[in-house]
Amino acid sequence: QVQLVESGGGLVQPGGSLRLSCAASGNIFTIYTMGWYRQAPGNQRELVAATNKGGATNYADSVQGRFTISRDNGKNTVSLQMNSLKPEDTAVYYCNAVIAIVGQGPGNYWGQGTQVTVSS
Repeated sequence: QVQLVESGGGLVQPGGSLRLSCAASGNIFTIYTMGWYRQAPGNQRELVAATNKGGATNYADSVQGRFTISRDNGKNTVSLQMNSLKPEDTAVYYCNAVIAIVGQGPGNYWGQGTQVTVSS
């Protein structure tokens, strides 16, 4: 069993900042990719940012330069620092991780989602 627990969503004014955090727990052997996706009403879920075990990062063009993903391999956590937020960033944000459980191959896991609303 693996759980991803997110925190840090909320309401912020345009131009403001929020920090999302996600902690993975369970019978984890190793974590490969960790990242954040988002889904706005009526839209498909999309990749926001991801990082692999070695620290390489990948960002959606729409958030490049405004969002920063970071990871603590020792604590099995990933965070997303979101600056200069825009109304179009409003969405439910989901933590995602590819995790190998002890004795099993890698699986794709999701958090429960946290709402981010950017509005004046």
